[in-house]
Amino acid sequence: MNTYKHFVFHGTTLALVLCAAVAFGAESKSSGEKIAKDDADFIKDAAGGGMMEVQLGKAAQEQGSKSQVKEFGRRMQKDHSKANDALKKIAAKKDVKIPTELEGKQKSTFDKLTKLRGDEFDREYMSSMVDDHREDIQKFQKEADNGKDSDVKKFAKDHLPILKKHLELAEQTQKQVSGKTK
Repeated sequence: MNTYKHFVFHGTTLALVLCAAVAFGAESKSSGEKIAKDDADFIKDAAGGGMMEVQLGKAAQEQGSKSQVKEFGRRMQKDHSKANDALKKIAAKKDVKIPTELEGKQKSTFDKLTKLRGDEFDREYMSSMVDDHREDIQKFQKEADNGKDSDVKKFAKDHLPILKKHLELAEQTQKQVSGKTK
């Protein structure tokens, strides 16, 4: 009987240890924080948009004909690369998978614009940048106002002034390349 009690005691202890190990493993397996779907969708969308801005910024430097367009492209590449790096850290912390290549509307915009050269590229690129930054400002403002996750809200709020400056520059550059001045 003594051996039986010993066996039951150690068997029960082992079972409890295994249950704890499994529970701990499941708990520590996902180091990311839970995040609301709307916040996760914002991260994914912003990451894809930022990636497009960087790639189109490079294209503008190579395919644009006007110095203002090339300079705007350099600015987009620099600013959006920096924002993308910050967003990647948040996405990793929140366990949100972000796109690694352009998809959907962003891919079609990129494909359309990179087929163009010279003045035609300049006009279409700047028109696209004005439209894109207007949309981005609306999305970032919505996230800054209504987001549930404090890190994501802060990212949106911190980057709104940059996007507003980009829109201002895009509108000025668009006027320059279309021949219309202030």
